[in-house]
Amino acid sequence: MNKYTNEELNEALRQVALTISKCEKMQGKFAEGTSQCSLLRNRIKAMVISKF
Repeated sequence: MNKYTNEELNEALRQVALTISKCEKMQGKFAEGTSQCSLLRNRIKAMVISKF
């Protein structure tokens, strides 16, 4: 029924975690209140939700 192997799912989760880490490192580079800061915050939130 599942069209993805466990290996593929684990790799996808690893990539999501890596992306979250990279985005978190970028947070200090954008001034609070800018569109870039808001976009990055929303992107991190979406990635964290996708891990569940």
